[in-house]
Amino acid sequence: MPVAPLSDRIISILADLVAFYTVSHKTNLPLMDYIATHLAQSGVASERILDETGQKASLFATIGPQDASGYILSGHTDVVPVEGQVWTNDPFTLTERDGLLYGRGACDMKGFVAVCLALVPEMVAAPLRMPLHLAFSYDEETGCTGVRPMIERLAENPVRPLGCFVGEPTSMNVVVGHKAKHAVRASLRGKTCHSALAPLGVNAVEYAADLIVLMRETARDLAAHGPHDSFYEIPYTTGLTSVAHGGRALNIVPDLCELEMEVRAIGSQDPKAIMDGIIARAQIEIGARMSEADSACGIVFEEIQSYPGLETDPQAPLITLTKQLAGRNGHSKVAYGTEAGLFTSMAGIPAVVVGPGSIEQAHKADEFIAISELVACGQFLTRLIAHCAGAQGRP
Repeated sequence: MPVAPLSDRIISILADLVAFYTVSHKTNLPLMDYIATHLAQSGVASERILDETGQKASLFATIGPQDASGYILSGHTDVVPVEGQVWTNDPFTLTERDGLLYGRGACDMKGFVAVCLALVPEMVAAPLRMPLHLAFSYDEETGCTGVRPMIERLAENPVRPLGCFVGEPTSMNVVVGHKAKHAVRASLRGKTCHSALAPLGVNAVEYAADLIVLMRETARDLAAHGPHDSFYEIPYTTGLTSVAHGGRALNIVPDLCELEMEVRAIGSQDPKAIMDGIIARAQIEIGARMSEADSACGIVFEEIQSYPGLETDPQAPLITLTKQLAGRNGHSKVAYGTEAGLFTSMAGIPAVVVGPGSIEQAHKADEFIAISELVACGQFLTRLIAHCAGAQGRP
């Protein structure tokens, strides 16, 4: 039976992947069943690592020798919601127009997963001297949580991979670093009363405004005084308040306001330390004033997201290899987060971010990926397969 062209295989698999409704509040098990079946058709065994609910799983598979060091191909299977977005076509039906493939997750990042799966037959057929590992996770979009149990198992293996390719959309450019993130929720508890008696209450929304200003002032200071890293598009650590909820009616002094705030730090800074500094100041300058007005009032902070940054040495063998495979001379860093930093921080595995599509298309209505990007990624992985088979030697 003739083998379909690689691009056709990629598009067919991507259409199947996009059809799975893998937003983070839903199970991803049907998609993982699909991937496991696809691998089994080529004789590849896979292992699923379930979450505590049993409704989500990561999947790990090895192609090639089990006792040698090789490379990980890492991708997440969850997607962001489509609610509130206006799509031209059904977001969960892959649609082709003018060389572009539209669908939720087509770019971020089921396109990369589809390329990996399309090339499984070539991986199996190659006389691999170094293995290729497939590592597909869940809940990346809600804080890079699903990949962590899988990495914990990797850290226990006696044979450590040489590196990890995280296929987030970079237009196949080589990304050696991304910012770390730490996010918290602040719950400000005030004291309600009729708005005609406002001075007798403790206005949680107004105190929340003071906290927002504190975050904004910190962010401005970081932008002005650094440190700075010119490899980032935004070359300094950022901070902001992105969500605020408070108040029930115009004539009621609000007794509760919730804020969600984040810090994204360049490699030389710790976002948690910066956030902890903001929290300490907030408790002294804002929370204390609330408590003075009424002992039951104040601020409670809780962590809602945190993941490490990525800082891979541009001279590292993995980066040299990546540039050779991608046909690139340069490298860059990005502000958005990925799972790459976790592979390095948790398991000591060097990581690089390189994948098809543009991050500019991620999370939007009418998300798309160019077929040419998928083809370029296929060429990248084809060269990697040849490398692992010994055609180019080890780095």
